[in-house]
Order: sequence, then structure tokens, then C-alpha cells
Amino acid sequence: MPELTLSLPVALILLAAAIVIGALALFFTLQATGRVVEPTPIPSATSTPTITLTPTETPIPTETPTLTPEPPYEYIVKAGDNCYSIAAFFNVSANVIILTNNLNANCTDLRIGQKILVPRPTPTPLPPPTATLEPAAATRAACQTVRYTVQANDTLSSISANYNVPMQAIKEWNGLSTDTVYLDQPLIIPLCMRAATPGPSPTPTPPPPYNAPSLLLPADGAPFSLADNSVTLQWAAVGILRENERYQVTVEDVTAGTGRKLVSYVTDTKFIVPVTFRPQDNIPHVMRWWVVVVRQTGTDDRGDPIWSLAGAPSTPRVFTWSGAAALPTPTR
Repeated sequence: MPELTLSLPVALILLAAAIVIGALALFFTLQATGRVVEPTPIPSATSTPTITLTPTETPIPTETPTLTPEPPYEYIVKAGDNCYSIAAFFNVSANVIILTNNLNANCTDLRIGQKILVPRPTPTPLPPPTATLEPAAATRAACQTVRYTVQANDTLSSISANYNVPMQAIKEWNGLSTDTVYLDQPLIIPLCMRAATPGPSPTPTPPPPYNAPSLLLPADGAPFSLADNSVTLQWAAVGILRENERYQVTVEDVTAGTGRKLVSYVTDTKFIVPVTFRPQDNIPHVMRWWVVVVRQTGTDDRGDPIWSLAGAPSTPRVFTWSGAAALPTPTR
């Protein structure tokens, strides 16, 4: 057979061409069968943005102002003054005046014309806000009421008729299960539940009884001596009195044992016991006093007013008064 002789370069070119042809044939064969997968592009790396925090301002707390104590009042003692009356006038306690001015416990070394210091009253802090009431509770809180203490011979029916408030309303407001009431039982009368008066011209309802006045000065058991020309009695107001109403002030000399009594009718919440009522001996006398609201219900044959009780009397207090009063010199 004839021999085919190839040079080395030609042989390399033919070998390379055979490899390329074989690779192409293999590629198209695999692609036809679906076994060739396109390479997935690798995403290029992106730089992550750096977040720069903005500094925030720290709020400066608001300082709570503190109360600066005010200097005390300067007061010049006048005739008839005592520690209790001055304390009531400035709305402070008598003990504060006694301690501030180095007075004795009974305040008997107070002199007319003396300058004393009266501390200013401590301000009362405002109460915290209260929660909103439920409708039923708000209606009950808005209802005008009056407190009443059951007296002798009272019945629930008579109390209901006196205030023109239904018995059932009184029972519901006081949690009563029966119509029975007992002596000295406290009751709350809901005036907002008053029944309407029939007819075109309703009869005016009589005003309700007043609560017992609270006595203020002098303190229970306070002593008074010859240096006190008069004694001032004070109590808290029970409301605005009507034109036909008064405070009835009763002062009774318990030690005398002869029924020595002083009764006066005033519209103010203060009464000065005159010096003429002071005992005429050197024995300390116990004086008992109390206050009650009265209402004029008519006049007698001499034209003097007839007074009837219009409320409960206060709890009595006592004070002692000693030292004979000097008798007036007769004039010719």
C-alpha cells in the first residue's frame, strides 16, 4: 500500500480541527437533549449604605418651684382680743400664736397694745383630679340632699310628708328594707326626688331643717378670769339664713344652780357674752353654751316674735369664768 507522509505542522492542524469538530458535535447533541444549562450570572457585589445616626437632644427636666415662706403678720392686740379670737380671724391655730410669741398656755399674758406675730396659714394643696363618674353615680352625686336625725314620734311617713319626698326614695337612698325608723337614726333625704305639687298654684315647700352648727371658739373647757371683760363665742355657719331665721345662742351658768341663763338671737356667727353676765363672786363658774337655728312662726300678744326650732342644736361646750365684776358707782 502507498504510504501517506505528513509533516508535523500539518498533522497538528488536522488534530486540532478534529478536536474542534468533535466538540461542536458533542455540544449540539447535548443542547438538543436539554442537558446543557446556561451559566447563572454571578451578581456583582453592591456596597451596603452606612446609616449615620443623628444625635438627639436630651430634654432638660423642668424644676418644680418651691414655696417661699412668707413673713408673719404683725398684729396689735385690741380690747376683747384673745388668742382664740385672733387665731380664728387669721385662720390659724391658737397654739401657733402661743408658741410664736412665747405666751403661757392659757394666753392670759396677752396685753392691749401688745404687738404679736401671727404666722401665715399653710396653703392647702389642690386635690388630685378625680375619675369621671358613671352616669348613675354622677346623677346621685348631683342630687341635692339634706341630713336628718330621726326625732321622737317620727315615722317614715311623716318625714316623707315633711320633705315632700316619696317614702320609697328615702328607703332606696338609705338602704332601708322596711318602713321602720328608730330614734336618733341618721337619714339622707334626696331633695331632688321631691314629688311635683299638683295644681296651677303649688304650695311652697317649707325649708328643710338645718344641720347642727359646729362650735369653734372658745375651746371646750377654756378658762376666763377677771382680766377678761367679755367672752366671744364663735361657730361655723350652716348656710344662708332667711329673713325670718336666727341663731339662738344660749349661755347657762351651771355652777349657780338657779337657772341663770342668757338667751339671744343673732344673724352673725359670733356672740359676745356681756360683762354683766360674769359671776359676782370669786368662785370659778362653769358656763355651758350651745347654738341652734330658729325660725319665726308668729308673734305673741306683746308683738314679740315666736321662735320655733329650725334645725338640730349643736353639741354643748363649757368654759369657766371667775372674778367678781366691779359694781358701777351710783351717781347722784
